[in-house]
Amino acid sequence: MSSLSFRDYVCGWGAALINVVVTFPMNKTIFRQQVTGDNLHFTIRQLYSEGLLHLYRGFLPPLLQKTTTLGVMFGSYNNYRHVFDRHLTSNVSVCVSSMLAGATEALLTPLERVQTLLQGPRTHREFKNTFNAFRKIYSEHGAREFYRGFTPILIRNSFSNAVFFSLRIPLKSRLPKAKNQLQDSLYDFISGAVLGAVISTLFFPINVIKSNMQLQYGGPFQRTFTTFQLVYKQRGSSVRMLFRGVHLNYTRSLITWGIINCSFELLRGIYDRTFGI
Repeated sequence: MSSLSFRDYVCGWGAALINVVVTFPMNKTIFRQQVTGDNLHFTIRQLYSEGLLHLYRGFLPPLLQKTTTLGVMFGSYNNYRHVFDRHLTSNVSVCVSSMLAGATEALLTPLERVQTLLQGPRTHREFKNTFNAFRKIYSEHGAREFYRGFTPILIRNSFSNAVFFSLRIPLKSRLPKAKNQLQDSLYDFISGAVLGAVISTLFFPINVIKSNMQLQYGGPFQRTFTTFQLVYKQRGSSVRMLFRGVHLNYTRSLITWGIINCSFELLRGIYDRTFGI
């Protein structure tokens, strides 16, 4: 592993930490809408009635998941670029490296799986906490159960990474030249926010399918397309209903990816100055 790749693993981890602390309540609200189809007002009332303790129930899995996956996303992307830049054109190398980084992230599906079960309105009572969930899932259903929903996660990660890394720098370069560090960070926030909002909206139905697949605990595994057909029918055969909750998701992604992109660049600058890279 090169020193630059290690730097990106560390800075990706730190950017994710900052993001998760700020956005967890909003993420949980969106998740509930994805799996129930309820409106925003009802969902907020439901979460409020469960209390503050339950609002942050399931916080550890996304903290572990996001810090790990974003570290892997940025770090492995740098690793793959180091390999493919020698053999491919720059644009092709970016696309291939980003998709492979997304596939590498997908190996961490168990973290997302546990998070989904702990946040689910019907399944969160099955488990006492994160570690209890890991133990119970493994003892009752084996390691394979952790990878329920793997296929939509693989599709989502690979293609969303390709869009993100292909457009992140070009989009920022279209903005006026930054005159100081504050303005440069603002541009990082804007470019990350715009890309995050667009990407999350495009892939929102895949997340709906993934969430519904992962809410099933035990029993036979359903194919991704079979789950899509079931959810589509449950939502009144309406494409619009598959996007229920997308407005809050769009807003969440503006904030999330703005924070991640801005924090990553700030942390990378601090790392470079500290270690003389």
